[in-house]
Amino acid sequence: MIPTALTIAGSDSGGGAGIQADLKTFSALGVYGAAVLTALTAQNTREVTAIHDVPVEMVTAQIDAVFSDIRVDAVKVGMLSRPETIAAVADGLARWRPRFVVVDPVMVAKSGDRLLRADAVAVLRERLLPLATLLTPNLPEAADLLGERPATERRQMAGVAARLQGLGVANVLLKGGHLGGAQSPDLLLAEGELYWFEGPRVTTRNTHGTGCSLSSAIAAGLARGRPLPTAVAEAKRWLEAALRAADRLGIGHGHGPVHHFHALWPVLEDA
Repeated sequence: MIPTALTIAGSDSGGGAGIQADLKTFSALGVYGAAVLTALTAQNTREVTAIHDVPVEMVTAQIDAVFSDIRVDAVKVGMLSRPETIAAVADGLARWRPRFVVVDPVMVAKSGDRLLRADAVAVLRERLLPLATLLTPNLPEAADLLGERPATERRQMAGVAARLQGLGVANVLLKGGHLGGAQSPDLLLAEGELYWFEGPRVTTRNTHGTGCSLSSAIAAGLARGRPLPTAVAEAKRWLEAALRAADRLGIGHGHGPVHHFHALWPVLEDA
């Protein structure tokens, strides 16, 4: 049977991030995708103009509908903007107990608009992180979760990852893209071991949805039976290729999306 993954996240009307990016990623990597919408955003490549939270009862109903009928091999959790939604998702995950849960703590959009309310951070830490197989924050998100200043040097990242693990999450992938420089190093702390994933920084302004897409690619790898370090390595290589191909799309006038289907569309693009 085909591997399956569920994304629990917000909708991006511009199609570059959120639920749309997650489902594109699953499809590009050969995984069937199901979806639970937690919020609707009026969003494009330049800004977020409105956010409408899905009623908590509807979030719960979607979760139960999927799990009661469809085998879910892995779950990716993205935008959860308010405490009530986080609690409902945590309750649903505790009730259905999926094997793998990848949590991407979506706090700020690429445009700079805040997507996670300040009063929701504590609930995220206390309710959702202990249920996560993997947490995938960037450096500002990690600092927000820990209540400290963001790391500015590579040598600080191991300590940050360990403190995040101390919040109860099983494994942490700390993304180092905000360090700047020619490289974009990511650090995985898994079962007491540190794994560095190196990669060159790709020069493009079309980086909308990179965090969503990476976490979804990791969830897809786990759904396909990959060990966690392998899933992370494969996801990072896939995203690097999606970033390199992003300028071929020409979507929007701001931070455009990565090219999720870079390996599948070459014939159409060359026609």
